Amino acid sequence: MMFKLSSRLQSHNRTLSFGWQRLRHASSSSSGGEGERTALYDFHVRKSGKIVNFGGYALPVQYADQSIIASHNYTRRVGSIFDVSHMLQTYVRGSDAAACLESISTADILGMLPGAGSLTVFTNEQGGILDDLIVNKVSDKELYVVSNAAMKQQDADIMSSAVSFFKSQGKDVSIEFLSPVDQSLIAVQGPQVAQELAKLLSQPKSLDQLYFMRSGIFELAGIKNVRITRCGYTGEDGFEISVPSTKVESLTEALLAAGQLKLAGLGARDSLRLEAGLCLYGSDIDAKTTPVEAALAWLVAKRRRSTGDFPGAQLILQQLKEGVQRRRIGLQMLGAKPPPARAGVTIYSGGKQVGQLTSGCPSPTTGRNIAMGYVAEQLKAPGTQLELKVRDKFYEAEVTKMPFVKANYYTKPKQ
Repeated sequence: MMFKLSSRLQSHNRTLSFGWQRLRHASSSSSGGEGERTALYDFHVRKSGKIVNFGGYALPVQYADQSIIASHNYTRRVGSIFDVSHMLQTYVRGSDAAACLESISTADILGMLPGAGSLTVFTNEQGGILDDLIVNKVSDKELYVVSNAAMKQQDADIMSSAVSFFKSQGKDVSIEFLSPVDQSLIAVQGPQVAQELAKLLSQPKSLDQLYFMRSGIFELAGIKNVRITRCGYTGEDGFEISVPSTKVESLTEALLAAGQLKLAGLGARDSLRLEAGLCLYGSDIDAKTTPVEAALAWLVAKRRRSTGDFPGAQLILQQLKEGVQRRRIGLQMLGAKPPPARAGVTIYSGGKQVGQLTSGCPSPTTGRNIAMGYVAEQLKAPGTQLELKVRDKFYEAEVTKMPFVKANYYTKPKQ
């Protein structure tokens, strides 16, 4: 029995690794090589990290002491540390900072309370998603923004152009892009990370009031002015920690020394985010996909629907009213031991092609093969039976609600 289980886990990990290779090649910098190094590069090498090029950065896909599936499961059960320093960190400042960011996104930033944050999207004039990002309102005159590394130059251009335009109108706004050379970002994710972080805080109880999507400044492991944001990409409770690059290695070592956390790589991060029903930009959402089609209409804030003053508002508001032709859905494969269905696999109904997968992998938590993709609007209801064509064979699948694994975010109790 143990041999059979071990063989299944090894096979499962191989399929996750294969899927990760496809994702890596799709996301790698066209310049080739390992990519730009984060401040933790030498640390990853010393810890036997398997380095790959992701979004133009040299990052560990996994570590020698843990398979991808082991890291995935450990994150769900205890907690893991991820290097996400490739993400773009930006500060937008001034009394018109919120209005400036609202001119290029769909969030109600003006209506946020200080310390609060929100997932949002940059959109184009056709309503397509240019990137997804998190905006934190530090104060009425300061915003902290984290966006995707693969879209770093585009996002910097979008924000810089908005700032330049507002300045030309006499508005009070400025922008600062943080370089990974100077400022790093690590994510700690899992059910036990809060108690591990508390061991290193100057005020251990200070995380109790830091709810999901809230951010603040703390002293952590003796390092002052560390920005901690309660968020992540796994569906678990967790934090993203912005720290000077000169201090990031000592902080990571301190987190490991606290006792429970382990290092994890990009392979586990991808399977975790898929189980959480979260999108990968460039795969599940792109410039030709609107928030409504992507089942992300909730990112278009209520006030912004009324004002209609964001790029692509006319089409997006029309879709909210009249509907769309296609929709992002979650799928789980049925039957005995079907092969994993990856991005690009075609979706069928009644012998006719009705859509395509954008992400897919074996789910370590559920034990099923899961995927997300786009189908005709009339086929989006959970329970709808569809077929996936994998290597010239058809396999049964069922539309299912997302997330595939229940989210465990630390949210403020309802009054």
